[in-house]
Amino acid sequence: MALFSRSPRPDERRAEPRRLVDSRGLILSDGQETRCLIVDVSDSGLRIRLDRTMGLPPVIVVVDLTAGTACEAQVAWSKGQDLGLKCSIKATPLTGLVPGRLAAAKDAWMRHRAR
Repeated sequence: MALFSRSPRPDERRAEPRRLVDSRGLILSDGQETRCLIVDVSDSGLRIRLDRTMGLPPVIVVVDLTAGTACEAQVAWSKGQDLGLKCSIKATPLTGLVPGRLAAAKDAWMRHRAR
């Protein structure tokens, strides 16, 4: 093992550490909302779990209902009900003013956060 390994485990391919979160989330795509579970996050992506296997468009918006944030993401991989996503922007807080492209995400967060 190299002295300056970027990963604590030799079989770990990720360059960044990930944090387990177990948060409720929503996927927004093509005017649809799909519930998901956000399993873990890193600085450049996240892993989500759906309640069923389904196809998603290449670019989606993921709303973290617990943290009150949203990010635009691309599907990097899928395995059954688990999907790895690469975020094209950092998670954006949904409090206060948000960019126009995240207006639907803020609306969804406002509707679902009290549930």
